Amino acid sequence: MKRHDIIVRVVARLLLTPSVVVAAALIVKEYAEVGDGFSAGMIVSLTVALQYVALGTPTVEEVLPLLRLSPALVIGGTLLALASAFFPLALGKPPFSHLPEPSDHVTTVGTLELFTPLAFDIAIFSLVVGVMTMMLHQFASPDEKETEKERTG
Repeated sequence: MKRHDIIVRVVARLLLTPSVVVAAALIVKEYAEVGDGFSAGMIVSLTVALQYVALGTPTVEEVLPLLRLSPALVIGGTLLALASAFFPLALGKPPFSHLPEPSDHVTTVGTLELFTPLAFDIAIFSLVVGVMTMMLHQFASPDEKETEKERTG
């Protein structure tokens, strides 16, 4: 094994947890404003891509078994995005309205306030991470039947 291979592997492993923490901070960056679910999703997706490059497909899928849930993450993200976007319609408000309104009581979990923009950011994060990890999996391990056809002919 070459020296730079070891360095890349170690750096890839060390960056996984901090990148997830940074992504979580981006999603819930402020209580009064919308976070950034897309950027958070791209940070996590790029970290997963680094894992695939540095460690290889079998190792990554062994170390990160949650990658198998990518299709469910896409479906869940889509449903959550639709629900958070169109839930205000049920209350007679326009789509994508900020609920609860500033004068209303806000439900909290610890110090985290739950409101529709946060749900939408989590949905976008889920969509980006789910789609990107599915694409990375397909690029990292192409269909074996197609590979055999290319070899034979």
